[in-house]
Amino acid sequence: MADTMQFDLVSPERSLASLQATSVQIPGADGDMTAMPDHAPTITTLRPGILTVSGPDGEAQFAVTGGFAEISGDSTSVLAEKAVATSDITAAEMDALIEAASDAAANAAAEDKDIADKSLADMQALKVSLGL
Repeated sequence: MADTMQFDLVSPERSLASLQATSVQIPGADGDMTAMPDHAPTITTLRPGILTVSGPDGEAQFAVTGGFAEISGDSTSVLAEKAVATSDITAAEMDALIEAASDAAANAAAEDKDIADKSLADMQALKVSLGL
């Protein structure tokens, strides 16, 4: 069993991380999960939350608003809609994201209402988790 795996975090704006990791805690849409070396191949969607990467050089945390994670035995790649290091995100940025999610929930079609409401609740919980 390998001790580390390649981890890459990319958002539409830029690449945020490319490093060796021992574990990656992922806020999956169907529940939180931890990817580790030799993990079974998996693809999952993300919900708004905190993504935590642990490795030989320490721990890094990122706030993500959604996207996808592709996990294999030797790597984990996260393609995030928006990702920001938790130390860099501001209350104003979170408020803007919550306002956008609130507008989306208010204007969602009936068949999309539950998903939009859950996204809004997840954004609000992310702000609390960040202590903002």
